[in-house]
Amino acid sequence: MIIKYILPIVLFLHFTAFGEELKIKANSFSADEQKGISIFSGNVRVKKHNDELNASEVTIYTDKKNQPTKFVAVGSVSFKIETKKGAKYEGKANRVIYLPQAKEYHFYENVHLKQLNEKKEIIGDEVTLALESGKAFAKGVKSEPVIMIFNIKDEKE
Repeated sequence: MIIKYILPIVLFLHFTAFGEELKIKANSFSADEQKGISIFSGNVRVKKHNDELNASEVTIYTDKKNQPTKFVAVGSVSFKIETKKGAKYEGKANRVIYLPQAKEYHFYENVHLKQLNEKKEIIGDEVTLALESGKAFAKGVKSEPVIMIFNIKDEKE
């Protein structure tokens, strides 16, 4: 059975995801409980602890216990993320996939990822950020390489 709600006002939905509250704000919402799919559309804002994900549309896949297993964000995606080790990132991409069990973000197409506390930037077409280890992996496309920008202090400073 497909449950569909289209609200003229903003919709709030709360999940308890791995012991933390997950708050989703969107203009519209539809879900298929049997398939474990929820689709949020229009000015979507997903907030969990210090992490924030904004997009035109976010699809959340859940398991049989109604726990999120995958988030897919598309359309003008922007984000703020904090790793387990306290590194803070912000950026944008055309598409973002978050895998809660693996604690990994996968960013695709026109990725611009900036590490705020280290003043590092990664620009590429495919970037993975592992929240547990804080490691990032990047790939460019055939026509454009990955660009890494470091802010190196001059010894005189």
